[in-house]
Amino acid sequence: MAGHSKWANIKHRKAGQDAKRGKVFTKLIREIVVAARAGGPLPDDNPRLRAVVDKALTANMKRDTIDKAIARGAGNTDTDNYDEVTYEGYGSGGVAVLVECMTDNRNRTVADVRHAFNKRGGNLGTDGSVAYLFTRIGQIVYGPDVNEDALIEVALEAGANDIVPSHDGGVEVQTEFSEFLGVKDTLLAAGFSHNHADIQMLPATSIELDLKGAESLLGLVDALEDLDDVQNVYTNADIPDDVFAELAGDE
Repeated sequence: MAGHSKWANIKHRKAGQDAKRGKVFTKLIREIVVAARAGGPLPDDNPRLRAVVDKALTANMKRDTIDKAIARGAGNTDTDNYDEVTYEGYGSGGVAVLVECMTDNRNRTVADVRHAFNKRGGNLGTDGSVAYLFTRIGQIVYGPDVNEDALIEVALEAGANDIVPSHDGGVEVQTEFSEFLGVKDTLLAAGFSHNHADIQMLPATSIELDLKGAESLLGLVDALEDLDDVQNVYTNADIPDDVFAELAGDE
């Protein structure tokens, strides 16, 4: 679990770098369009859309941009006909890698994903090869200044599954996927402001990496996340504290 928390925090910092390249907004807009098309344009009636809208607002996306993306999805135009597809594979040290994509051209996407794996020493696997290792959960992360005892009491009462430490002395609240928004709203109403909240894929088992392995895996994740069609990349890497500190110092 500690490895999962540390990996998530590495990805949070990298997300800031991606935003500078304009990729985060592009991916969020695509996700908003797909969510609005699948469940309707009203966030109150569409939990998936509400979750991604919250994520977009946290990323400082303008409300007008969000509304335009919702309208595109509700309009059901041919230009926004995206398929959701997940690719599975292995990275350095046999680490499981799950790649969630939204694409209008599956042939292009699988070729790009396979190339990223091959170039970074990984292997693209078959459907079902690693997906069974992951469970979709809600993750709400708080800083070290949070009142942990009070947070735990409210979180458990709201329906959270678990509360675990994050690498920086903070707290990570984990929920069932279906309970994520309810728990997050309850904690906000109780005065607990989170640093980060999102849907994650939690691995059932993990593989510990040394510095070389961690750097190799990060290179693979970078290459995958740079692809326009890739929305999310998850792994079951466990990065020890000393390796994590070296990686954090390099950023």
